[in-house]
Amino acid sequence: MSNLRKIRRKHGRSGGQVESAEPSGPERIELEMSELEAILERSKTQPLSEQDYERLHAVLQTLLFLTQELDKNRVSVQRLKQMLFGTTTEKTRKVIQQALTEAGVDSGTSDDDNPQPEPPAEKAKGHGRNGVEEYEGAEKVRVAHPSLRGGDTCPRCKKGKVYETAKPTCLVRIRGQAPLGATVYELQKLRCNLCGEIFTAPAPPEVGSQKYDAESAAMIALLKYGSGMPFNRLQRLQGSLGITLPNATQWEILKNCLPVFIPIHEALILAAAQGKVVHNDDTGMKILKFAIPEPVDGQEPTKSDRKGVFTSGIVSIGEGHRIALFFTGHRHAGENLEEVLKRRAAELAPPIQMCDALSRNLPAELKVILSNCLAHGRRRFVEVAMNFPQECLYVLEIFKAVYQNDAEAKARGFSDQQRLEWHQAHSGPKMDELQKWMTEQIEQHLVEPNSSLGEAIAYMLNHWEALTLFLRRPGAPLDNNICERALKKAILHRKNAYFYKTENGARAGDLFMSLIHTCELNKVNPFDYLTELQKHANELTCTPDDWLPWNYQRAIQSTASL
Repeated sequence: MSNLRKIRRKHGRSGGQVESAEPSGPERIELEMSELEAILERSKTQPLSEQDYERLHAVLQTLLFLTQELDKNRVSVQRLKQMLFGTTTEKTRKVIQQALTEAGVDSGTSDDDNPQPEPPAEKAKGHGRNGVEEYEGAEKVRVAHPSLRGGDTCPRCKKGKVYETAKPTCLVRIRGQAPLGATVYELQKLRCNLCGEIFTAPAPPEVGSQKYDAESAAMIALLKYGSGMPFNRLQRLQGSLGITLPNATQWEILKNCLPVFIPIHEALILAAAQGKVVHNDDTGMKILKFAIPEPVDGQEPTKSDRKGVFTSGIVSIGEGHRIALFFTGHRHAGENLEEVLKRRAAELAPPIQMCDALSRNLPAELKVILSNCLAHGRRRFVEVAMNFPQECLYVLEIFKAVYQNDAEAKARGFSDQQRLEWHQAHSGPKMDELQKWMTEQIEQHLVEPNSSLGEAIAYMLNHWEALTLFLRRPGAPLDNNICERALKKAILHRKNAYFYKTENGARAGDLFMSLIHTCELNKVNPFDYLTELQKHANELTCTPDDWLPWNYQRAIQSTASL
């Protein structure tokens, strides 16, 4: 008979609290199987002794410990698969179907226990190609009819008059070109064969005095910080097209135009501080300068208390506009949000802050109305659906109904107050039902608290007030997805460029990402915006508020009329 080893000792018969099941440092009891069989035989004829009780209690606790660890490890393997191969979907029905398939359970047993999957949505009509209205930045060439004008006699019936229709026939033609083009102006030179005087043709007026124009800086910034293309990759692309553009030159172009954008960046931060709802989160980043600190006055560099480097994303939603801000450094998302909110007007009420439940996302000293991300709570049930398909199906169906209610409110164009009343009427009963069900699972010991499902339920119950703020406060969002999408800008840069070299480079990246993503959130062309800011640098310095993304077109018209 093999021995039972690594049996964890727990409290005895009079003990109340059971130790946490940690895999490290267990106390071992060496037991033969014959000893356990003897204990069972004695229990048939006489009460268990204290020693026999402790041994059986340890065996049961070991069984519970191993079950929990196997459960957790199974979930961990599932998470590892998602990290390596990506999550195919988090849709409720597909998550449950995948879980049942992994478990080897027939997914079509009963209509009650396993409802039939929803029919696929009807495919929208059309050829799937982009219409001409999608080409907003394309050059438009008007082609007149070679022989007819408005008011001419119809050449077919010879009686009517032709007139111009409101919508012309449009043809789209795409041409390939380098991201940055170049023009070489060959100025003719004439030299006198007697006195040697050289006469050079004057440059055309449109040439200008600068080698790199405003569009060049805007394009480099958009490729680097908007699309994640590293400088050296753009250098190779330009070189292969016969228009050289060294990576050092690209950085110099952006560095030289940074002073133009600083006033508008400060204006964005000030405007973001006045928002009604602020979202924040962060992601890891790397700055090489922080990894190798320089010695000060010949002394050895001291080690910083905080080693991590983060890029914090903040999305502020105000009246009719959205602002995205990025901050890279040792500070967490909550600390960066606190610095932004210090500029908030004193007469304004505290904003609604949407984030996940990490404490580092909260501003330490400033008051906010906390709302936690419902998608984070939902994802915990998605991760354990393989182990608990029926329970997770129940929870995910409630989340699905809540999100459908929110989509309906948006489709109907409800105000914040109307949306609140809509959720209270349609989502409130569902969430009350969910809270009651989760409480029963824990209090009636229907779910092991230390299991993966128990931890998912505990997360929801512990943060219930913040997770359900949308049922009590007008304008409270359901989740933090808008900030998660904003952070993809920084993640894309990290995946392609790997790091920032210096803190100054990180600040430049934060500035350009903030401007570019704010433009995208407000449906403004970022290339045109960055270009116009450079062309109107003097006006921008005087009145930066007039040149925010949602204002700059009016500012251009005002400048042109002067």
